[in-house]
Amino acid sequence: MLGFTILLFTISLESVSRISSACERRDTLYNIVPTTGAQVRFLRELNLKNETLDFWLLTSIIGHEVHVKVPAERNVRFLTELLSQGLNPLVASSNLSACTSGTPQKRAARYTTTESLDFTRRYLRYYEINRYIDYIGRKYPQIVTVNTIGSSFEKRPLRTVTITRNKSNKKAILIDAGIHGREWMAPASALYVIKQLVQNGDTNGDLLNNLTWIILPLVNPDGYEHSHTRDKLWRKNRHPFRRCTGTDGNRNFDFRWGEKGAARHECRQTYSGPKAFSEPETQAVRDLMLANNQIVKLYLTLHSYGRYLLYPWGYRKSLPKTWRLMDAVARAGSDAMKRSHNADYTVGGVGRILYEASGGSDDYALAVARIPIPIVMELPADEAGFHPAPEKIKPFVEEAFSGIRAMARKEKDDNRLVAWRCRNGM
Repeated sequence: MLGFTILLFTISLESVSRISSACERRDTLYNIVPTTGAQVRFLRELNLKNETLDFWLLTSIIGHEVHVKVPAERNVRFLTELLSQGLNPLVASSNLSACTSGTPQKRAARYTTTESLDFTRRYLRYYEINRYIDYIGRKYPQIVTVNTIGSSFEKRPLRTVTITRNKSNKKAILIDAGIHGREWMAPASALYVIKQLVQNGDTNGDLLNNLTWIILPLVNPDGYEHSHTRDKLWRKNRHPFRRCTGTDGNRNFDFRWGEKGAARHECRQTYSGPKAFSEPETQAVRDLMLANNQIVKLYLTLHSYGRYLLYPWGYRKSLPKTWRLMDAVARAGSDAMKRSHNADYTVGGVGRILYEASGGSDDYALAVARIPIPIVMELPADEAGFHPAPEKIKPFVEEAFSGIRAMARKEKDDNRLVAWRCRNGM
């Protein structure tokens, strides 16, 4: 479960307030703990059927917290429905706003090692992420290659950082982050991995022995920028449709596209798009996977929030035949983070632990790109949900890296994985 405590208080129907302004209104974030299987199923049905409810945290496990944001005009009906099911919602925030404080001034100075462009102290904007990537490429050309693999819907370049000591390496790890705009911890963690591999290479040199790292720190720059400048809770990309804007990139991959957990209505948070791979961002990730699938053995896709390490299948509850190999790698990461940061990560199949969600990048990586170990890493949060306080960034990215380092070592050294790859021609 989440490693934070929220001040909770019971609510009554009479206490619900209505504020009409789309930006100035304050929606309510509820914490709900289902105690029966029927209650779990009821909450999952609400998530599937109602486009106005925004579930931030939802699992299939009895006793695990569920976090859901409810707009003011939906409050009374929502509370009535929950109370009819014997659920006792608690208020985590009664004053929740999606408004941002606006766009900060851009710094004119170029990035240097002493400049205050520090992603462990604050969340960088897209242009700042690119400045850091440019700096790394210029400073360490002997091991770093920067590539542009495509553009977002709004024409922002999608850039990868490839880190290797030997371009003929036959093993690689692929990491992507930020497919959902509001999940700010994901790009921050990807940047921290780059920093540890490149700028702290002496400490982590073993991770570069016969191993290439390919890192895409920000899959959805349009949604990420929108979450910084207009709506900090924005999830999807910025592709406009007739009624609403945005496709959920993690429902847009062409494996079991449009099935369970993927909305076909364009106003839903989990809208799967008009067709599989309709979005330039997911096309770029697809092409990156397929271009490197002969060498990529571990695919990590970084999300938030909740402290989970998950693997396919997402589109159904059952597990693939090779689930034990994925489980072993994930548990190596979980154990490492428990030792280093006393962090408890839940490990298991996406469809079993969270909910069934088709069209995800992890399922596509395994089923189509034939990457043997795809893992979804759900990063931690605090009472701010998707946007932990700046002072939490450093401990959270350090925690994540300890797990990623352990998973990389496990995948590289586990003889069972080597044998499986040989049997399957990988």
